[in-house]
Amino acid sequence: MPYRAPVTDYQFLFDHVVDLATVTATERFSDADKDVTDAILTEAGRMCEEVMYPLQRVGDLTGSVLENGVVRTPKGFAEAYGQIAEGGWISTSADPEFGGMGLPHSITTAVNEMMSGACLSLQLNPLMTQGQIEALEHHASDEIKATYLPKLVTGEWAGTMNLTEPQAGSDVGALNSKAEPNGDGSYAITGQKIFITWGDNDFTGNVCHLVLARLPDGAPGTKGISLFIVPRNIPDASGEPGVANSLKVVSLEHKLGIHGSPTAVMQYDGATGWLIGEPHDGMRAMFTMMNNARLGVGCQGIGVGEGAYQHALAYALERKQGRTPVEGGTGTIVDHADVRRMLATMRADLFAARAIAMACAVAIDMSTATGDAEWKARAAFLTPIAKAFGTDTGIAVAEMGVQVHGGMGFIEETGAAQYARDVRITSIYEGTNGIQSMDLVGRKLMDGGEAAYRLLDEIEAHAEEARATLPELAEPVWEATETLRETTEWLVAQTDMNNRFAGSVPFLKGFARILGAHYHLRAAMGEEDKGPRTKLARFYITRMLPEHSGLLSQAVRGAEDLYAISVEDLGA
Repeated sequence: MPYRAPVTDYQFLFDHVVDLATVTATERFSDADKDVTDAILTEAGRMCEEVMYPLQRVGDLTGSVLENGVVRTPKGFAEAYGQIAEGGWISTSADPEFGGMGLPHSITTAVNEMMSGACLSLQLNPLMTQGQIEALEHHASDEIKATYLPKLVTGEWAGTMNLTEPQAGSDVGALNSKAEPNGDGSYAITGQKIFITWGDNDFTGNVCHLVLARLPDGAPGTKGISLFIVPRNIPDASGEPGVANSLKVVSLEHKLGIHGSPTAVMQYDGATGWLIGEPHDGMRAMFTMMNNARLGVGCQGIGVGEGAYQHALAYALERKQGRTPVEGGTGTIVDHADVRRMLATMRADLFAARAIAMACAVAIDMSTATGDAEWKARAAFLTPIAKAFGTDTGIAVAEMGVQVHGGMGFIEETGAAQYARDVRITSIYEGTNGIQSMDLVGRKLMDGGEAAYRLLDEIEAHAEEARATLPELAEPVWEATETLRETTEWLVAQTDMNNRFAGSVPFLKGFARILGAHYHLRAAMGEEDKGPRTKLARFYITRMLPEHSGLLSQAVRGAEDLYAISVEDLGA
């Protein structure tokens, strides 16, 4: 079946749910009015459907390979990348000073999600470059910016980030890579990095690696790490790719999914690099790239989930199996109650996850446009929720898509299994979802819960407003929010961080459940209580929102019962 980019869903979200007009009313983003936004979404949707989606199966079946030290990408990837770059889809939010469009991050996030639904393996490449552009804009010297940003913005060059080493995964501070001054302002970078997404390709003139390494006087741990840009080919005097640098792709990982995306083991042997930001401040610079990448990965989960949902719906509308008591039905399996339940669950959860992600993107834009501390706190608070819930939803939806197909879902030829394999990495990318939940109850509650409470106040205020027209939906949202407030207060009161961490995953999921209900209620109100979104809101709030109760009950259990189970007990 063909993929259809969810353009109308985004238009409705921006107009009625997350209020993009607040962003475009600012001086910074005043050019991105509704006409411009709708045109961009429409054109991006066309590109996703016609250029990227035809490569979805090609990339999975062929994969990228390493031949004699050269990465070879699947047939059609180079041409499609060329159209992505030519269309400006890499640089939608980049600084116009270097050729970018300067559009709101909300629009970029929407486009990236649609691209992920069309072909995640290829979309990973522009996402990495976008993150590198942002890091260089904030932290690089003027000279580095002038050399690298114009090429990255046009897509002539691609960017990566190099954090992980064999002995240093989430514990980045345990890295062994080192950087020695060359005496001319450059550094010699030595070490090995693993899991490097799009570590090389055969269609850009250069690949620029952002590499974490330790200077000779760098302290142990994360506080002694610096960030360097290390290009595959060293730029010559005119800024064009010159001699090959002392780095190479050692191997490509054999992965569960995203076969079209080359995930490389990179070896640096005294490779020439240049410092980005201040010495020993590499983590702060890298987190500029990672934070928005976390939202981007959340939307990758949503995008793949959208593709899986469309695939399952098309199958359910065609497959005839068994008999149901539905009068005037389609005669296909979509008439079966459980299949209808699965499809409604998939659709409702995707809407919730997408709305949360867009609310996070709007907060990022408002923080950028106004510098307001409350918007910055809102963006920071929503980021781990958007990342974890978006990817968990994508995984659940893709798995449910296999189930809708029944036995045919387990057969690779139908394509249902690919979505489940491809999306699985997203809950691990950019900090596992467990790390996201720990961040939520740790750093994001360090303000005493102020950012959380402001969000809860808004949800309750909207529920109060909605009581006049949709009381049967507004009341459960309001009551669930009160339970969430009490749970948040309990977590804030815990001085033993392990008590917070023990309940962090169910707390994040419970928070997301209630946020999802809030945005569904806003959608129903925006639709004026008539239409498909109101029906979907009723399904979500009556059938899915009640899950919050069990989740939040787990969140306040503390850690004692976990550690009452000893290591020996686990192996008994």
